[in-house]
Order: sequence, then structure tokens, then C-alpha cells
Amino acid sequence: MSSGAPLLSATGLQKSFRRGGGRFAALDGVDLELAAGETLALVGPSGSGKSTLARVLMRLLEPDSGTLRFAGQDLLAVRGSDLRALRQRWQMVFQYPLAAFNPRATVERVLEDPLRIHGIVARAQRPQAIGAVLERVGLPENLRSRRIHEISGGQRQRVAIARAVASGPELIVLDEAVSALDVSVRAGIMTLLRGLQQERNIAYLFISHDLALVRETAHRVSIMDQGRIVETGDARQIIAAPASQMGKALVAAAMKLPRRDGMESDR
Repeated sequence: MSSGAPLLSATGLQKSFRRGGGRFAALDGVDLELAAGETLALVGPSGSGKSTLARVLMRLLEPDSGTLRFAGQDLLAVRGSDLRALRQRWQMVFQYPLAAFNPRATVERVLEDPLRIHGIVARAQRPQAIGAVLERVGLPENLRSRRIHEISGGQRQRVAIARAVASGPELIVLDEAVSALDVSVRAGIMTLLRGLQQERNIAYLFISHDLALVRETAHRVSIMDQGRIVETGDARQIIAAPASQMGKALVAAAMKLPRRDGMESDR
């Protein structure tokens, strides 16, 4: 994990939406920093603003106010082709890949798109590049001709991660990316993510409701409540002794945090 300037930093992010006859603040002055090679977990109850924050950080939603910097660059000032060129440096993996992909597209087509869109690999070299990324995420070569809807949930999530890493990003946002998977498949995916982070110094923003997984995975955790970050710090320390009321409520609701041993593969 890098100890220099933050890879991603946000200050005073505000975002409101219309509801009924008025507006409500989904983000209410959010400050956040994420270092290169770090895993920052974002936890909080439903409706606390976690996914809205993720989409603002990814420039999928525009904030009403605040600042956002990526590798020192003013991200909110970037538009058009410059923004498209920057997008290969950050990626997002969603909870349900079927909603993010065309389910009838082949695995090869899904993995070819970022290579083509960002001009990363020449056409003649794409089959080899796709084979290499499939191997890295633990998927067999013969899967490339299968359609997304024909493969298992664990395989789809590995394809989603393969697509995310294909462009060589510095940051990946994982929005409940393993919550729909069973325990053994989840363990294999987390092992994969840790390996990729060690190899490539990728930063992860890891959105999850699973405090046991956060405790074992994240370097730091930020707790959200009603559009604000109410507590940030070392993941193990905060989960062991939260200071905020929401942190205490989340830990109490979890009851106990079982260890996740036995990293079985989903292959």
C-alpha cells in the first residue's frame, strides 16, 4: 500500500435527489481518501449513500458540489474525450454481472470490448490478450465462446473482474461484488482480488454489508449513515470497538463475526 499522496480524494461531496415534493440529501458533505494499493471498505445500512457515493466517484453521477481528485487531477473538470480516455484507469464491478453485461454476449466479446474501446491491444493480438486475462482470473480457455447467461455465477463474477482488470486500472470499485455468491465461491474471488492487488498495486473501494469479510479484507473502513461518513479508521480496530452510533449498531446487528477459513476455488 502506498504511503504518498492519495490516489483518490474527495472533499465536501453533496448530492441530492427529488423525492415527493422536496429533495433529500443522498450525500451530505462526504470526505474520503484512498491510497494506491489500499482496500477501503465502505459500510452502512441500506439508503446510507454507499452506492450513490460509488457512482459519483466513478463519474457515473455528477455531484451537486464538492471536489474530486484522481492521481492529483481535478476529476470534475474533465469532460468528453478526455474523460473517456481516463476511464481505463478506474473500473467498477457490480453485484449482478447479468445486469451489467449483455447476457447473450460471449465471454470473448465482453473481454474484447475494453481492449478495443481504449485501444489497448491491436486487433491481431486480442485473442492472445483475452487468453492471458482468462488464465489470470482462473477461467479455462474454452470458456471464451460461451455466452454470459450460460456460465455460473462465480464464473460470471470472474469475467466481470477480468473485464475490469483488462484495461490496467489503478482503482476498482466493488459494489457488493461478492454478496450474491456462496461462501466457497466468495473465498475464491477474494483470493483472486488479493493476488491482483499484490501484483498490480490496485486500490479497491469495497462496498459491503459483511463485516466479517470487511475485517479480513480491508485495510481501512468508512462507516456511512444518512449520507455522511461518520467514522473512518483501521478496519479491525473499528469493527472491534466502533466509536460511532452507527458503527456500534452495525457490529451489534452482526452478532458475531465468524472467521472465513478454507479458500476453496469455484472452478
